[in-house]
Amino acid sequence: MKIVYAGSPAFAVEPLKALLSSGASVVAVITQPDRPVGRKKTLTPTPVKSFALANGLNVFDFPKIRDHVAELAALGADIMITCAYGQILPEELLAVFGGGVWNLHASLLPKFRGASPIQAAILAGEEYTGITVMKTEPELDSGDILLVKRCKTGKMTCGQLGEKLSSLAAEAAVEAVELISAGNVQLLMQDSASVSYCRKIKKEDCEIDFSASAEEAVRKIKAFSPEPAAYSRLNGAALNILDAEEVIGSGAAGEVLRAGGGEIVVACGKNAIRIDILQLAGGKIMGAKDFLNGRKIKVGDILG
Repeated sequence: MKIVYAGSPAFAVEPLKALLSSGASVVAVITQPDRPVGRKKTLTPTPVKSFALANGLNVFDFPKIRDHVAELAALGADIMITCAYGQILPEELLAVFGGGVWNLHASLLPKFRGASPIQAAILAGEEYTGITVMKTEPELDSGDILLVKRCKTGKMTCGQLGEKLSSLAAEAAVEAVELISAGNVQLLMQDSASVSYCRKIKKEDCEIDFSASAEEAVRKIKAFSPEPAAYSRLNGAALNILDAEEVIGSGAAGEVLRAGGGEIVVACGKNAIRIDILQLAGGKIMGAKDFLNGRKIKVGDILG
């Protein structure tokens, strides 16, 4: 069975790697075009493109995939597997693959359809999340479900949970191909009454509101770590907070209650947070102990 694989970020590399290791025939990889990265705006390929080229795969980085349906049809592939590709697939492309187009989505559908399912699960305080393999339909993330793999969210940041889900997506991709190859495709309709959506994260979503509960602050910090990073301000300078935990404490919202002994504790509307990893504007990412060695923060300072 011939497969076209579409994906772009690092999250999508492990499933492609797993397919190749399983002996699957990946005839082409589709990814987003190279983008300028960093202060020097260096044109940089996606992680999927870099991996695919290093492994001798046929790679296409179409600016608009809808303009290349005939080109993809000419590949003669049976199925297409997508994972965080980044472009909407037109109906005429879905019709090209006789065995279907299958998406590896990082949530337990029908929850969190859309662009930021990992962040959304953490923000919502979900105990479990996972990978859903669904048949792609024109409506966003609405297709019938082939298989689901679950995992606990625990106290992980988005980066940590993303790595776990990427590995889970790799397992799901291989299992999905085995099922499709064997003709063992039994689909489950999504429960339309349980649908929820998540959107692309904007920078303004990332500002920490210390008047909210510590639980909410911690969820936001973990959801947006390592990027785009939840942030506040310390003495007028931007302060990214990359990991934290809820602790007992009270004070004015944003007030630094403790800044010593390797701990930075900040009051919230309910309880407080212990900041474990942070980064002052233009500086290095540091643990609380190292940050305190620089005496950049003291008891009584107000974040916000």
